[in-house]
Amino acid sequence: MEQKKTAADLRANTAAVLRELAAAADLKPGRLLVIGASTSEVAGQRIGTSGALEVAEQLLAGVREVQQEYGFDAAFQCCEHLNRALVLERAVLERLGLREVAAVPLPKAGGSMAAAAFRSLKEPCLAETIEAHAGLDIGETLIGMHLRRVAVPFRPSLRYIGEARVNAAFTRPPLIGGERAVYRLEQEEGGAGCN
Repeated sequence: MEQKKTAADLRANTAAVLRELAAAADLKPGRLLVIGASTSEVAGQRIGTSGALEVAEQLLAGVREVQQEYGFDAAFQCCEHLNRALVLERAVLERLGLREVAAVPLPKAGGSMAAAAFRSLKEPCLAETIEAHAGLDIGETLIGMHLRRVAVPFRPSLRYIGEARVNAAFTRPPLIGGERAVYRLEQEEGGAGCN
């Protein structure tokens, strides 16, 4: 009975954290979220030591719940043994013009989360790299290499899922220009122009 409660908590907590991030990041159809997760850390173990597909499936269920509400696309980061490639739907890879790489993630070579995600997709494939609009990192798996510039740290109200620390970020376009730069149309002022 306790195990069922824990599984439900993992799903619910993942969904709660992701809902907060989705709202803050304005995740909507056409936007991309990267997810990195250590199921070992969720279970209270050291990263890479005791991955569990059952844990990954609960995390994935929480992600899918929020994904259905907001309509964003998701990519799941593999572990270092697959060079942190990303599992995603082939349609997303093709729409974004990403470079495909070949492998099938397994719990011991790719990670349990990537393996579970690969098996849950309609037409799964791996991308070498992406530039996501936002990211959710469960267990400090280092997803920053797959975020667009400029990353803005986001602190969800729940800081742990299971025993794993949660980090998140969304991105914004780089602000360019100097002292004359305007970033919102309503701030525009009259005056001498350039040249």
